[in-house]
Amino acid sequence: MASQRPGFPVRLTPLASAATRGRLPSVPVKPLVPTTPSMASGAVRARMVQRLAAQGIADARVLRAMGTVERHLFVDSALVNQAYEDTSLPIGLGQTISKPNVVARMIELLLGAPALAHKPGERLGRVLEIGTGCGYQAAVLSHVAAEVYSIERLRGLHERARVNLRPFRLATVHLMLGDGMVGYAKGAPYAGIIAAAGGEAVPEAWVTQLAVGGRIVAPTQSASGGQALVVIDKTARGLERRILEAVHFVPLKSGIA
Repeated sequence: MASQRPGFPVRLTPLASAATRGRLPSVPVKPLVPTTPSMASGAVRARMVQRLAAQGIADARVLRAMGTVERHLFVDSALVNQAYEDTSLPIGLGQTISKPNVVARMIELLLGAPALAHKPGERLGRVLEIGTGCGYQAAVLSHVAAEVYSIERLRGLHERARVNLRPFRLATVHLMLGDGMVGYAKGAPYAGIIAAAGGEAVPEAWVTQLAVGGRIVAPTQSASGGQALVVIDKTARGLERRILEAVHFVPLKSGIA
């Protein structure tokens, strides 16, 4: 009997009525993240998308997804006004939300997988994300992939991502708490694997779980001791590897914390 894939927790407890026996509560309920009209409007996301296009992001699927997902809902309230700037922001536990250009660049590379070479405009199949973080990239991926499995090793961030993503009710996004270095074999094979942390090399488990025609996009340690973005394609002939631009990500670690 096949094992059941993890589902996304979507049931919420309804809020009680504001009035209790004709009296209003003395303290109004406040939203978890204050949403200013300027942040909630599509105009601020449209400006971000225009900037991404000017920086070289050309895939319409990526630009559309980046313009749809509200990034300010994934950052701390004190940082909301910086949500659409091209900068990374802290999300706690020593981790960050990547800047929009990096998210868009890596997803655009992922969509260049050999399996989609002759299928312009189509969605990618099942994707494995290593490092859920606050859940923002998983939300963006849900607009360009048929299904997203996202794994996070830090319990605090895993829970935060669940809270952040719950209002979106994304049935195709599955969040797991686990060791990203070993991937998630139950969901394999994957059309794409994308990592938000970099190690000395791409773990063999990721390569094994990648489908033929699939692509891995991940930061890895470069010869200079820094990090570089690496693209690995799995073809019928074997693996094809390309080293691209220098990047800076948190280190890839094993275990659960």
